[in-house]
Amino acid sequence: MAEGEFALTQQHLEAGLQKGVEMGVVQGSDHDMYALLVDAAAQERDQAVLEKYTPLAQESARIIDHKLDLAIADRARGVLHMLEGEFEQAEARLTRALEAFSTYPAPWQIGRTLFDLGDVARAQGKQDEAREHFSRALDAFEQLRAAPYVERARRALADLNDR
Repeated sequence: MAEGEFALTQQHLEAGLQKGVEMGVVQGSDHDMYALLVDAAAQERDQAVLEKYTPLAQESARIIDHKLDLAIADRARGVLHMLEGEFEQAEARLTRALEAFSTYPAPWQIGRTLFDLGDVARAQGKQDEAREHFSRALDAFEQLRAAPYVERARRALADLNDR
């Protein structure tokens, strides 16, 4: 269940999508809203939103061949697989997203995807692999001076070291 700022974001994005439906128009920017919804849902680990919107995000990005939104949808699908305990599929999707993000100057997207790969490895008990992913994510976030993400990556590494 979505909480806090994400719940408000989700409500606003869904309202925008609904307004287009009510007006009888298909908005050309729906793919952007789907990408934003699944991007936030992946970060919040909101399985219900991921289940509902990831297929729409993937399809709309595929139709217009929007590479960045396809990568965001792949990451969302990877997180959904992780939440469902499907770690091999999660790793494959996240790796595909990471490869796509690496073709752009997208250190924040790369860092977030590396962090998700770290979570997948940690969930499987692969501590060394998780540490590598979290360390690489930390480097990406430090380059951007993205303080909340730097702190999150440091906490993940500290949690690994405490085990």
